[in-house]
Amino acid sequence: MLPERQDLQSGLIVSVQAPEGSPMRHPDVIAAMAEASLNNGAVGVRLESPEHIGAVRRRCPKALIVGLWKRTFPGSSVYITPSWPEIQAVWSAGADVIALDATERTRPGEEDLAQLIARARSELGAVLMADVDSIENGLRAAELGCHWVGTTLYGYTEATAAAKPPAWSLLGPLRQQLPAEVLLVCEGGIASAEQGRRALADGADAVVVGTAITGVDLQVAAYRRALAS
Repeated sequence: MLPERQDLQSGLIVSVQAPEGSPMRHPDVIAAMAEASLNNGAVGVRLESPEHIGAVRRRCPKALIVGLWKRTFPGSSVYITPSWPEIQAVWSAGADVIALDATERTRPGEEDLAQLIARARSELGAVLMADVDSIENGLRAAELGCHWVGTTLYGYTEATAAAKPPAWSLLGPLRQQLPAEVLLVCEGGIASAEQGRRALADGADAVVVGTAITGVDLQVAAYRRALAS
């Protein structure tokens, strides 16, 4: 069961992920970081891969889990839960919300986004989070049936490569134009509590923070570079 909307309002969702090759990527480590986040007030966690979703679900059975699976395929730059098998796997592992790329880019096998969303809703009854890079793609995702819209891919697609997250310019217009029942999530580039507060003030209903909280590998490397310079 998803929390009521008022329980998510102004909430913090912690993205608990680790890069390939990192010792932090072990399922037990991910689950421990997720539990620590939830114990200290996070309303939910965002997790990558069925293995990590399952590990956190077993350790934190009541947790709100936003799940995704990053996989790459030839001929497509879409990698966040790109196709039907990934959607099924994320759902079966125990996610409450499935996050998927909802940009206009070509998907693996040229699968149709509208059909994927419709199938996930009809066959699984899944709540979907659209990871988008623009106002237009956010509005389209909501029209297609996504319950949440997140600014996750702003600055990470070919069309927005010159932009740097957080996606401040998307929040106000999206909140004004999205249906009131669609949850608007600011994700990407939030590096401080002050930026999180700005995201809420600009129109976000909730905020996802990852690297600034759980990104040990990237944070240590950044400190090392700064000290060395």
